[in-house]
Amino acid sequence: MPPQRFAMPSEVPGLAARRIAADILDGVLHKRRTLDDQLDGAGAHPGLKTLPDRDRALMRRLVATILRRLGTLGHVLSRLLDRGIPTDAPRAQSALLIGAAQILWMDVPDHAAVDLSVRLVQSDRRAAKYAGLVNAVLRRCAREGQPLIDEVKSQTLDIPEWLLARWIAHYGETTAREMAVALSHEPSLDITVKSDPAQWATRLHGETLPTGTVRTLLQGSVKMLPGFAEGQWWVQDAAAALPARLFGDVAGKTIADLCAAPGGKTAQLILAGADVTAVDRSPGRMARLRENLARLALEAETVVADAAEWQGGNNSSGFDGILVDAPCASTGTIRRHPDVAWLRQEADIGALMAVQKRLLQKATALLKPGGTLVYCTCSLEPEEGEQAISTLLANESGMRRAPIDAGEVAGLSEILTPDGDLRTLPCHLPHADPRLGGLDGFYAARLIKS
Repeated sequence: MPPQRFAMPSEVPGLAARRIAADILDGVLHKRRTLDDQLDGAGAHPGLKTLPDRDRALMRRLVATILRRLGTLGHVLSRLLDRGIPTDAPRAQSALLIGAAQILWMDVPDHAAVDLSVRLVQSDRRAAKYAGLVNAVLRRCAREGQPLIDEVKSQTLDIPEWLLARWIAHYGETTAREMAVALSHEPSLDITVKSDPAQWATRLHGETLPTGTVRTLLQGSVKMLPGFAEGQWWVQDAAAALPARLFGDVAGKTIADLCAAPGGKTAQLILAGADVTAVDRSPGRMARLRENLARLALEAETVVADAAEWQGGNNSSGFDGILVDAPCASTGTIRRHPDVAWLRQEADIGALMAVQKRLLQKATALLKPGGTLVYCTCSLEPEEGEQAISTLLANESGMRRAPIDAGEVAGLSEILTPDGDLRTLPCHLPHADPRLGGLDGFYAARLIKS
């Protein structure tokens, strides 16, 4: 063949990020794959390797915005489409969602949002015939979209009906709606520091929460932020940082952290002076925990095992403390993992309850007399929190609750239940800037073995 005389035209800037966003959306909405699976590790989208950091950040924010506002987007598009969203071409659906999300909530010029969505469908064989439709609908969205959002502002379209009904039943309608509003905002970056939170808050252009967590609105790759490479801090939601503190003084004590990966709570316990054994059943997740501890220059014994079957290793006399961060429906993490709202189903809770029961029974058996058990889940569902502990206490006469005092959680009495357990909600810790407010939904209880 003759040598090529002209260079191939380079791709339109930003199109690759939107193509990958469309693939990942399709993975969540049609193939039931989690965001974590598609963004990190062995299952990550292959295109991410060549995507510049800035485009990768845009892609992540775009996907998260769509999943966070999926119900509202569905309403807006249904009003703008005479025959509904095309069902025979997933790329057309993704292009409409991507374009509308940028127009309505992101700092992207309307003409760019429309143009790139049209290019997205033109490059797909099945969707190409809808290019004119996508162009027309998104132009209408730019003109008419905001009033359509205002129509349904009082509704909670972005939380699945079954989940909202559960929250109303357990927390009351007012609180459930406050939670839904909190989940609609993009969350801040929360950081647990080894020392001197005030100094790190200044360096990271953030603020220090009453609990000592540093909260910042900085975006982009965390690996590029000051102090990360030096192992001075790790990313951890402010609520997730509370359960490990409920052991009190752990200096010199043996603590088993069951279901330990990715290792934030393990790191807290080591830093506080405990002799920690970290257990997790996933080799991949355990590898990540070891990487995190190595960066932080912290050491723990690590064990790859099913915690519910683990016999305690060489610690035959039992542990002074056991932390059970149990697998759960994860509905408390929707603000950071908006795919959870659309991937979870109510039927999942029953199977997870059985796992939680087994882990609590094992933890009780591995605990020394006088030892402390802290059980926690990142779930807002009472079956995985309050009811799990009530069932354990009813069946195990040797276990008693040790109520948490407000002084142990920076005086935040609103995050404690009447029984003295921890219960954080997405609407807790409000702030004038909603991006700086809120917490993940967490439950934690502290028990003592007699």
